[in-house]
Amino acid sequence: MAEPSSYSKKIIINPVTRIEGHASITIDLGRDGKVADAHFHVNEFRGFEKFCEGRPFTEMPSIAPRICGICPVSHAVASVKACEDIMRLIPPPAATLLRRVMHLGQMVSSHALSFFHLSSPDFLLGFDSDPAKRNIIGLAEKFPDLAKRGIRLRKFGRECSERIAGKNIHSVGITPGGMNLGLSEENRKALLAWIPESIETVRIGLDIFKRYRQKHMVEVDSFANFETLYLGTVGPQGELELYDGKLRFINEKGEILNDQIDPRQYLEFIAERSLAFSYLKSPYYKPLGFPKGMYRVGPLARLNVASSISTPLAQKEFTEYRQIGGKKPLHGTFYYHYARLIEALYAVEEMKNTLENPRVTSSEILACAKRNQAEGIGCSEAPRGTLFHHYVTDENGILTKVNLLIATGQNNAGMNRSILEVAKKQVDGPNVKEGALNRVEAAIRCYDPCLSCSTHAIGAMPLVIEIRDADQRTVRVIQRAK
Repeated sequence: MAEPSSYSKKIIINPVTRIEGHASITIDLGRDGKVADAHFHVNEFRGFEKFCEGRPFTEMPSIAPRICGICPVSHAVASVKACEDIMRLIPPPAATLLRRVMHLGQMVSSHALSFFHLSSPDFLLGFDSDPAKRNIIGLAEKFPDLAKRGIRLRKFGRECSERIAGKNIHSVGITPGGMNLGLSEENRKALLAWIPESIETVRIGLDIFKRYRQKHMVEVDSFANFETLYLGTVGPQGELELYDGKLRFINEKGEILNDQIDPRQYLEFIAERSLAFSYLKSPYYKPLGFPKGMYRVGPLARLNVASSISTPLAQKEFTEYRQIGGKKPLHGTFYYHYARLIEALYAVEEMKNTLENPRVTSSEILACAKRNQAEGIGCSEAPRGTLFHHYVTDENGILTKVNLLIATGQNNAGMNRSILEVAKKQVDGPNVKEGALNRVEAAIRCYDPCLSCSTHAIGAMPLVIEIRDADQRTVRVIQRAK
């Protein structure tokens, strides 16, 4: 990181567009006009954990999904697992199947939003196209069928929660001990009817990515390409597992550092540090310290740590994905999009398998218990990466401490490094073209950050880009309308 006295000007992007939340980017230019440093600012205050203290722990699976309207099921799953840890309770098999369907459906919905709504305008309309048209509205005008498909794929993912738990956002169907509601045969058939169209839509998305990569190979492969560690959950044989896996860390060479770690042990491996320029903390791999222990989570990380995928279509794509990097993990940040689509394909295939399980419509979906220990930890793979809920209670089951380790927070160091790498290639002096700044923003969109999850803020904080001189005086501000 350069010393402030060496900076000449500052470029500020505010707000960062087509992300879930509000943030800004600052690009510092040295006296030679070259990029010296870059920062991703999340200016929202995080207070969700504190105001949960004093509540009965059993309320958390209803409270936690309110953190986010995009990935409420991930929070519900991690929360209910933490509660069941406190209760030492195992839910019935049918309840686990229903949770898996809802969780996979949310993965499809979120990945559809990220690729088709937020990122595909760059692929299909061009990074340098008119920003007034470079959005889902412009996409719908030029590619109406594709826009409709993206909307319907998202609808399918949402419908998984609606048909099981009665609501598609902030459902209270997932409860300690299992589920409050079951799946009818009519709703099971209705969800299965979506599968062929959903698979077709995801494969169209994969074709879009592959065509773009083939045409822009150099830019795609070099886009924010830097080495880090990776964290994700895997099954017993190292296969991709989004609902109930164990933790696996790998290094930048793809070598396994730790494997089959119980998520309850997460504090043995992960620590957090504060950053002066953001309310978003920066977790790191504790054995290596910071910054050497910087790691990434999410679709790219999950495919990098996985040994295989259990469904045939996704496994075929995964094999192709692995061939790009050879023996090493794929470090190029642009490949988050590719990994996201492969995961969506896996999720649809796995939903089909789960919905075809006869147990999925069983009425035995709830077990009961009381508080049996003071502390509980739950983990799930949210769309953006590994999510932890950690609760501590008193003897009456009242929460005394809540810690939420959010995926976007774990990617904080990686996001800051990504915008720096892209800015170095795209920015040369203060008179930078809009398309170049869009590419800097696109580095953030690769991670599909959810700032409401990671900060739990109330209100809007826009994203700004500033250019400062050597005395840290702002000489130019780029701020888009809220």
